[in-house]
Amino acid sequence: MAPSEQFLRRVSELSDLRFGFRLWNGAEIPPSAGEHPLRIRIADEGVLASLLRSPRLDTVIRLHAEGRLDWEDGTIFDLAALRPVGKPGALLKSLGVIPLVRTALHLLTVPGRPTLARGRGDDARLKRGDAATNKQNIAHHYDVSNEFYRLFLDPEMVYTCAYYTPDFHDDIAKAQRDKLDMICRKLRLKPGGRHLDIGCGWGALICHAAMHYGVSAVGVTLSEEQAALAREKVASLGLSDRVSVQVIDYNDLEEGSFDTISSIGMFEAVGIDNHQKYFKAVHRLLKPGGLYLHHAISRPAKGSDNEFRKMRAEYRALVRYIFPGGELDHLGMSVANLERARFEVHDVEAWRMHYARTTRLWHDRLLERRAEAEARIGAEKTRMWLMYLGGCSLAFERGAVGIFQTLASRKSKGFLPVPATRADLYDQAPSA
Repeated sequence: MAPSEQFLRRVSELSDLRFGFRLWNGAEIPPSAGEHPLRIRIADEGVLASLLRSPRLDTVIRLHAEGRLDWEDGTIFDLAALRPVGKPGALLKSLGVIPLVRTALHLLTVPGRPTLARGRGDDARLKRGDAATNKQNIAHHYDVSNEFYRLFLDPEMVYTCAYYTPDFHDDIAKAQRDKLDMICRKLRLKPGGRHLDIGCGWGALICHAAMHYGVSAVGVTLSEEQAALAREKVASLGLSDRVSVQVIDYNDLEEGSFDTISSIGMFEAVGIDNHQKYFKAVHRLLKPGGLYLHHAISRPAKGSDNEFRKMRAEYRALVRYIFPGGELDHLGMSVANLERARFEVHDVEAWRMHYARTTRLWHDRLLERRAEAEARIGAEKTRMWLMYLGGCSLAFERGAVGIFQTLASRKSKGFLPVPATRADLYDQAPSA
């Protein structure tokens, strides 16, 4: 028996693991505690050698994407629930020095580093905020394939946090329709109004707003794939006279006169150093007294801004491989920047558990259609996306990240553009 197999068997015994292992040589190590079927599959000894040389989350991600380190008979949620709770130092001490040294010396002779290139999405140059870089970043994520996104999104292709009412349910289509309607209610959309959606995706919100609230709407995106499908949607619904989609950077929009503006899940791509420029652009495009809905993921604030901008391993991995150039702020930063840009904040609502639910449903829907996804984008990228969606759901569930809808208006003297209470948000049906 190889030293590495002996080592894993000893680890399982001493740590009371509730999951087992399937090894490269066909051996199976059952869980030492519990009866859960989850198994960690290790395809070759090089996996352990790689983790010894570079014991980082980035190594795990690359090995997993390659299919060399995977979990079977369970999901990432099972893995999180069954993870060991003890301290690694105590386990290493109980294993003994001689077995550890013997295993380490053996693994140092084993080849098999990850072949997948390390992601470069955290490169500082990708946060410059110019139109060309922004478009490159967006294309990396959104131009994967419209058909791929259809596999796990709702029929309207809404790729932002859904809204669950009256309680958390499993109907993603209803939750997304309710979200679109809640946005329109918060913005108090009215027939004849002019609305701008920054980062319009596949056009669900602008079409919903035009059909049910009578506005004319402009959607902007940097994704050619999204724009093509959104324009098809607009035409098929007979909305071409009231709804348009432009492939343009928000900075390049000409002076506008919009009654309302929404930014739903695109602000994360702006970058902290570009926030003031972004809010100035929104202010320029919005009529005095007009309403702006800011819907964005955030992280909890830290003791200082310098500390806040340091990336934890999970956050860096998300930027490296999924959202190049992305950067999250904290709620206080958003509110302060809105006020600095001469907005008046009216309402802030936390949707963290709504996004935990949404990303969980996306993960489960993609997992159900995994074979189709692999046929479209490949097994490597499919594994990466399942890990990303599952990891995001866990992060929202545990409060490592949050999401807020902040309603503000372009500051002006006189009567405020919102009712006295929130009652109107919950007592209406969509307008015809």
